Amino acid sequence: MTVLEHIARDSGSNAFPGILAADDHDRRLVDHVHPSGWVNPVPASRYNLVVIGGGTAGLVSAAGAAGLGARVALVERRLLGGDCLNYGCVPSKALLRAARAVSDARRAGDFGVTPASGAAADFEAVMTRLRALRAAIGAHDSARRFRDLGVDVFLGDARFVDRNTVAVDGQRLRFARAVVATGARPAAPAIPGLAEAGFLTNETLFGLTRLPRRLIVIGAGPIGCEMAQAFARFGSHVTIVSVDPTILPREDADAARVVQDQLVRDGVTLNLGARPTSVRRSGPDVVLSFDRGRGSESVEGDAILVAVGRAPNVEGIGLESAGVAYTERGVTVDDRLRTTNRRIYAAGDVCSRFQFTHAADAMARIVIQNALFFGRRKASALVMPWCTYTDPEVAHVGLYEAEARERGHAVQTLDVGFDHVDRALLDGEPEGFARLHVDRRGRILGGTIVARHAGEMIGELSLAMTAGLGAAALSSTIHPYPTQAEVLRKLGDTYRRSQVTPRVRGLLERFFAWRRRGPGL
Repeated sequence: MTVLEHIARDSGSNAFPGILAADDHDRRLVDHVHPSGWVNPVPASRYNLVVIGGGTAGLVSAAGAAGLGARVALVERRLLGGDCLNYGCVPSKALLRAARAVSDARRAGDFGVTPASGAAADFEAVMTRLRALRAAIGAHDSARRFRDLGVDVFLGDARFVDRNTVAVDGQRLRFARAVVATGARPAAPAIPGLAEAGFLTNETLFGLTRLPRRLIVIGAGPIGCEMAQAFARFGSHVTIVSVDPTILPREDADAARVVQDQLVRDGVTLNLGARPTSVRRSGPDVVLSFDRGRGSESVEGDAILVAVGRAPNVEGIGLESAGVAYTERGVTVDDRLRTTNRRIYAAGDVCSRFQFTHAADAMARIVIQNALFFGRRKASALVMPWCTYTDPEVAHVGLYEAEARERGHAVQTLDVGFDHVDRALLDGEPEGFARLHVDRRGRILGGTIVARHAGEMIGELSLAMTAGLGAAALSSTIHPYPTQAEVLRKLGDTYRRSQVTPRVRGLLERFFAWRRRGPGL
């Protein structure tokens, strides 16, 4: 039986990909986010806000508006919580934490601790823990909770029938304002034979109950690298095949290099600059052929994970009837997140280049203010950090150096390696660095952190940029000692030292020479 056949068997008649019909935790999850006995309410005569899509952007929009006293309807056709809860952030980070535990157990000898004999992952237990945590967190996004918040929750397919009406389950919801928050789905590359052979995406990956012995990952972006590292640590032989010449091609090249070195140490085989050409089945195996300029090459595996990006969910919701323009990149919005129908806004993955949960949350807050209170908040004003949760993590905010130079900034780049941070040395984590880009006035343009907990540290840079604080403010911020976040103070110190030019130093030397000649204090 192939990996995909196992998932199909375990999912049973369940209508939701990757959700196991016979699993108690997944049944509890579905009972929260798409309860089988749910009865849609009788619609109000008119809503202040109708929200289409129950992912992060939709849930934040609905809860926020209802909490302010608006009459709100929320429509979701699949699982409330969207990608983040069900197929993204929540299950993937549970998986990554288990993989890190395996790695730490194997590295115990580095700390003078005798490693447990046979330290290895119990994949079934890992996935059971994942499903239990997802079900517990699912209560926060449940249909009943949002009903209790005052939101009319409708489960079913929503479709605009005109510029101010949505139809769902045979009922019509009239609105003063609406939000399209339908999110995105995994994109699949046009590789001959891929569809016929079958493949995993983030929507089916977490339905695995058995560890694939050999896993092929197409794509070397954040999802591809995170999952490749996790499964390699669990014991799979993992091969990445990517058309890009480097992993994490959108990140700082030095940061990607640190992660790439760790992936190799974890046993991941990298085939970069390789164009997939075909996929075929050979018995229970799947064979991916690719070309990287050396003639045709191939790799065999038990399963293929496709991680090459996402496609916005714009089809089948009647955007044309509502006068809402869209392209293959998503719904068209202006800087205030208004669509071409000024009654309708959009938020989240369906309209944003920042396809992150926290970006969807921030955009939903803009929608609430602009749609309901005649606000003028702009999405372009958001300071947006992000993090790739490999080990080490790569976190970034603002501009990269090349972007800053393209925009005409005179950029100064400052670096501090974690091999100069005491806590990182004590933790056995000296790899990685913190990098800051500033302009001639010391204003922070952007920054990158590469460290095990980089995502926990990037917020300080985000706050500094949001508040308009310069690099010198990092030097003035006191951190507990020893912490790895002290690297940010060291960046500030590095900036201050860089301002002591030879001319300034000469003036200071003359000043101190004068003080030495003068009377004592």
